[in-house]
Amino acid sequence: MRVAALLACALPMLFGAAAPLEIVGEATLFAPGIASTDYSEVRLTISPDGRTALWFSRNRPGGAGGYDIWMSRRTETGWGAAEPVPFNSPGRDFDPAFSADGRFVYFCSDRPGGMGGDDLYRVAVSAGGFGAVDSLGVVNSAGNEFAPMLSPDGSTLLFSSDRPGGAGRHDLYVAARKDTGFAPAVPVAGGINTSGDEFDATFLSDGTTIVFARAGDFRTDRVDLFHASVRNGQYDAGALLPRSINSGADGQGDSYGPMLDWSRPGSLTFSAQRPGAKGMDLYTVGYRLE
Repeated sequence: MRVAALLACALPMLFGAAAPLEIVGEATLFAPGIASTDYSEVRLTISPDGRTALWFSRNRPGGAGGYDIWMSRRTETGWGAAEPVPFNSPGRDFDPAFSADGRFVYFCSDRPGGMGGDDLYRVAVSAGGFGAVDSLGVVNSAGNEFAPMLSPDGSTLLFSSDRPGGAGRHDLYVAARKDTGFAPAVPVAGGINTSGDEFDATFLSDGTTIVFARAGDFRTDRVDLFHASVRNGQYDAGALLPRSINSGADGQGDSYGPMLDWSRPGSLTFSAQRPGAKGMDLYTVGYRLE
């Protein structure tokens, strides 16, 4: 049995399952032929006004580099043609996430000038498009940082990193807002981080429940989505989301890249490799916190 499957079975028994989270309805493919294509499309984020969608692709042609962030604008007839965002670099640009107020997009990049590997950045959103790109500074390390996401109240940055000092490979970290930036990051408290990979995390609308990806080794093992809740400042180890989220009825393929839909806070976006698909596609689904 793969390490990821062992973790899925053993961890809830060892540490206790997360509080109930109900998935509402069926997952819906997002913008087929525009955002969900034959290429590998990951981590859909939708602006609070519902008019702009961003995601990244590992292999879609037409961008500035190998990994690029793409954008579609909503029109009267649906989502418009996708185009690469102007703040892409020749390197890796990925994991976009709007802030709850729509003023910034947080993302990852290995562009020159960083601290090493993939670092965290943000770019201001203006009426005319996007502003200058800024590094998140002290939250970055010489390792790799993935999937930044600012909490609904703007007080906490959530992301993953493989820096030294964690429980295993990639672990989940948080950094508190401090002045115009952030305080140094610390691992998420409790049993959520393991000897494997925990990454691609998002807060849900309550600002505390976390949906995240887990694998023993995301390079070789199947990746599934889990959710975890906090009690007395400590997160539980997480519970596996249902098979309807984790790659459909046959249970094959990876699921990751979750993100709260700011335009519909009762909805979650994610990426999955479903049967018959040539790459990763983007999905939306409703949820209810009990």
